[in-house]
Parts: sequence; C-alpha cells; structure tokens
Amino acid sequence: MAFTAKDVQALRERTGAGMMDCKKALTETDGDMEKAVDFLREKGLAAQAKKAGRIAAEGVVFATVDTAAKVGAVVEVNAETDFVSKNPDFIAFVESVAAAVIKYNPADVEALLPLPCAGYGSVEEALRDKIFIIGENMKIRRFIRYEGDCAAYVHGGGRIGVLVKFSADATTAGGAALAECGKDVAMQIAALNPLYLDEAAVPAEDIAREREVLIAQIKNDPKLADKPANIIDKMVDGRIGKFYENNCLLKQAFVKNGDITVAQYVADCAKAAGGAFSIACFTRFEKGEGLAKREENFADEVANMIK
Repeated sequence: MAFTAKDVQALRERTGAGMMDCKKALTETDGDMEKAVDFLREKGLAAQAKKAGRIAAEGVVFATVDTAAKVGAVVEVNAETDFVSKNPDFIAFVESVAAAVIKYNPADVEALLPLPCAGYGSVEEALRDKIFIIGENMKIRRFIRYEGDCAAYVHGGGRIGVLVKFSADATTAGGAALAECGKDVAMQIAALNPLYLDEAAVPAEDIAREREVLIAQIKNDPKLADKPANIIDKMVDGRIGKFYENNCLLKQAFVKNGDITVAQYVADCAKAAGGAFSIACFTRFEKGEGLAKREENFADEVANMIK
C-alpha cells in the first residue's frame, strides 16, 4: 500500500514521533496507519501519543545572549503543569533549545526540530525524551532571535522573558554601559509590557480604533457629550498622547526615575559612556499568553488519575 506526505504528517500528529521515524514506520508497514502506530509504539517512539492532545499552557520562557557571537534568543516551551517549570531536566532542555536557536538560526519551529541538540541527535529527539521521562505533553511554541548587541531578562522563574536589541556605535558596542542600560530596559519591558517601540511603530489602524473608542467614551459621558466637535477632537488628541505614553516603550516613564522617559534614560546612558546607542527592537514573551488553560482542580486531577 502506497502512502503520501500527508500520511506521514498525519502519523506524526497522531503519535508525536519524528518525521523520518513516521516515514520509516509507514514504509515498514506498507502504508498501514494502524500498524505504523503499533510499530512506533513498539520502538518506544510514540510514548507521547496519549499525551499529544492534552493542553500544554504552562512551562517556561527563557531569554539569553551569547555575548561573544552577539546573538540573543528568547524561547517559550510549554508543558501541562507549573511543576515542570521547576524541573532541572526540563529547564536544561529549554536552555539547549535556546542555544540551538542562537547557533543555527532556524526559520521557525519546524526548521528547529531537526537541528542538533546537546546530548541528543536532534531537538525533536530531545523533546520526545523529555515527554517520555517527565510524563507530560510538551511543545516548543515560539522563539525570536536577534543579531547584534542584545540584552536579556527573565522574570518570575520563566513566567516572562524579554530580549532587547540595540544599535550601537564602536565606542559603546559590547560595553558595560550598554549592558547595564539593556538590563534596566529589559526589566522595564517585563514590568510595563509596552506594545510598541515608539509612535512610528504604532499601526495606523490601531490609532484609528483607539480614536473610535475614545470618541464613543466622550459621547457617552453626559458631562462631555454636548461639547463641539472641534473640542472633542482636541480631547481625543490629548488622550491619544496618553495612549502613546502608556504603550510606546520610548515614551514610557522610566520605572527607576519617573521624571524621565525611557528614551531620555537610554540617551543619558549613551552620553555617559561617551558614545551613542539606541533601542532597535524588543520582544516580550509571557508564558501561556493566548493559550487555553486547564481548568481542572487538584481533586479532579487525582480522581482522573485513579480512574
């Protein structure tokens, strides 16, 4: 019985085994899907088959920088429970994933999985091993990689990870002043969660939507609803300015000194270092954001285990 690439993908989704392992299983079983599943189970390659459908929204976010290579990465690896985030073996795996991202620069998670991983043939094999040993469904969800002068910060034991990239001149690149500034900026991003770098980075549609909301708020306020249109426009402009201050990193008040903005703090750091640097871009990952969470309580979980 012949099989197609879609059959290989279907077997992979069903068992969690690697692409080449699935292809081999279908070859060995003449394309029979059920026999291929049994083949993988017998080889211990489908140990996570029953786990693949379980919700994985916990885990760890990890950010790191290879200062010698001038490359940084932030990754999120999910598991089913928060207990796993404290497992040294799981944490070591997440760190090895970040190292592979930094070294090999994969385009996406699919491209990452076949790449070499410390102590294993590939990242995918390491992932399968952790699922088998720890006993939870796990997924490498996402990553970002920057080349250049970077700063990384991890908050709350892996709940939030931040990676910041700077543009720096020869005087300040790789220096202690930039590193210290980078740490402060990364902590700012972790704490206040800016959505954009500056005003120019805000999409026009976001501002248009914000204006609509603000106009509706004013018109729904009995004290303001009768104001002339030009007055309402000025009020909206003022509130849009506040939107920028709250959501644009460079316009936010610096958490360590509320009298200056982040932009002013960075400029002051660069001036003190005798050179110039600026924030080019940043990424903030929060563990499990946007994912469905398990709603079972501990008693239900124990009951299900007994069953």
